[in-house]
Amino acid sequence: MIFDTHAHYDDAAFDADRDEVIRSLPAHGVRAFVNVSAEWDSLEKTEKIAGQYDFCHAAYGIHPDNVGDLTEERMEILRQYCLSSRCVAVGEIGLDYHFGKEHRDEQIRWFERQLGLARELSLPVIIHSRDAAEDTMEILRKEITGIPGGVVHCYSYSKEMALEYVSMGLMIGVGGVVTFKNARRLKETVQAVPLESIVLETDCPYMAPEPHRGTRNTSANLVYVAQAIAGLRGITQEEVEDATWANAEKLYHL
Repeated sequence: MIFDTHAHYDDAAFDADRDEVIRSLPAHGVRAFVNVSAEWDSLEKTEKIAGQYDFCHAAYGIHPDNVGDLTEERMEILRQYCLSSRCVAVGEIGLDYHFGKEHRDEQIRWFERQLGLARELSLPVIIHSRDAAEDTMEILRKEITGIPGGVVHCYSYSKEMALEYVSMGLMIGVGGVVTFKNARRLKETVQAVPLESIVLETDCPYMAPEPHRGTRNTSANLVYVAQAIAGLRGITQEEVEDATWANAEKLYHL
């Protein structure tokens, strides 16, 4: 069984066939997924999807690229979403300096506020960190206490940093990138961290693995990710699927 810990089926890429795609997932071995919000409008869309499919859970949060949408009043609305019975995490939240640091202070402010929300509600967190390794680590060292775990989504840093995250009680999210030939650091990370600290994710419709790189991604493609992890660790695909399923249940307290 496969558990996709991070999907975006609310994305416009699925507008034409969303229901067909989601209902097809169990036939591909995908028995659970978390739809993760990233912008203000995706909160309501995620709530609708989570209410429509019994194998879907929800995560509510605002991506660092979209924190300009947040206000203190909206933080209270976000809090109400996070109180939903389908909610398993606050996310995706974090820092993204890929296009520059012009909004660094604003990103840090709302990252810390959303971490505070997770602490208040005793929910795990889904962390987005892109080209922001130092600030993300510094903030989490200060803020992770009192938060019941989480995952560093779409992990892209060193194996040494991954091991520190694991020591903080966080898991490492691994998706399609691990199948890419040039993904040396992620492959090293997959070999270095305990299997008990790895979860599968798609980030669909993005980050499709080989042999479908460049196309619309879906949770059905996680079989290729599981195969790649199995090869790197010298175990079977079934062992990877079983372990990451258990890890996902632990991560989201299911």
